[in-house]
Amino acid sequence: MSSTALSDRVNSIKPSATIAVSTLARELRAAGRDVIGLGAGEPDFDTPDNIKQAAFEAISNGMTKYTPADGTAELKQAVVDKFERENQLTYTPANIVVSTGAKQSIINSMTALLNNGDEVIIVAPYWVSYTDMTVLSGGNPVVLEADIKQGFKLQPEQLREAITKRTKLLMLNSPSNPTGVAYSRQELEQLAQVLLEHPQVHILTDDIYEHIQWSGSPFCNIVNACPELKERTIVVNGVSKAYAMTGWRIGFAASNETLTAAMRKIQSQTTSNPNSIAQAAAVEALNGPQDAIKVMVEHFKQRHDFIVSALNEIDGMNCLAGDGAFYAFPDCRELIGNLDDVDSDVVLSQHILNEAEVAVVPGSAFGGNGYIRLSFATSMGNLEEAMRRLQRIF
Repeated sequence: MSSTALSDRVNSIKPSATIAVSTLARELRAAGRDVIGLGAGEPDFDTPDNIKQAAFEAISNGMTKYTPADGTAELKQAVVDKFERENQLTYTPANIVVSTGAKQSIINSMTALLNNGDEVIIVAPYWVSYTDMTVLSGGNPVVLEADIKQGFKLQPEQLREAITKRTKLLMLNSPSNPTGVAYSRQELEQLAQVLLEHPQVHILTDDIYEHIQWSGSPFCNIVNACPELKERTIVVNGVSKAYAMTGWRIGFAASNETLTAAMRKIQSQTTSNPNSIAQAAAVEALNGPQDAIKVMVEHFKQRHDFIVSALNEIDGMNCLAGDGAFYAFPDCRELIGNLDDVDSDVVLSQHILNEAEVAVVPGSAFGGNGYIRLSFATSMGNLEEAMRRLQRIF
């Protein structure tokens, strides 16, 4: 037994639940179990060929050295152009920091902003890492519950009541992981009216699922809804989800120059630059043909419609339809109450794994006690079999 005394900070956080479930599913399959994994949040499609070709060419051209810590000039310009073209947001390369995934962009932002005890408002259900990232950065997570009755969305009065003198940051994620819901422009405008009353509060809008949506309305983040908030908003995005590039690890953030300079400094003292070859591939992803996105989204919408319908056929499950992303987040509280020896979403998820050999993530990992999250970023065949198994055991 090691005598190493770990820091209070690392002891205060948990491993990622989604990664843990995906790892367990792989281990069980390796041991011969016929497990269908619905834990991973990554597209099952391959990276488009034109993007892979750009990476091959980067290697051939010797692009295997260090780059500037915050990304190459070419990629930062491609990000600037993307924001202008797709989001009608005007930035310069000085407003952009490219990182090793959107996850690093988020923790860079928190590290740059938060002092010990500063409060970060996080809407539950939330992506699993928001609260632990806050703690790692010295902040205090303030979790506001937005359950299925209010469409999993933060209400303006909730926000107004939660803001204190210590509030430094609000986290927004739309379309959402884990619920798939997206805020409308009107809903964001209403939240913005509250935020305009509190100039000390910054906003981080996590737009990683921007292109994976089918709400029928154009994508809108809080800066689109309220341009007056632009100077204190950090817009985080990346190439992982829209271009099936999860393993390439390229994300980016846009904000005011003071914040991006701080984030650049943090990155220079931690990871330095993102992978040089992946950066070249990301330039092609942003600047090249966008046809592959449409094809993926059509498949995700078909899967969404199927899985939401199938889950709602199970007595005791209530699944709200989403606007995007690739997750279903059914309310299982009634089901849990009807089952012997099942008293939580954690036990329910274990029961589903043991009895149906389907791996799902307990909703409590996302701040949603009594829910489970299922990823439909897998084949329709897998989803059909998984739903057959769930309907059989329940």
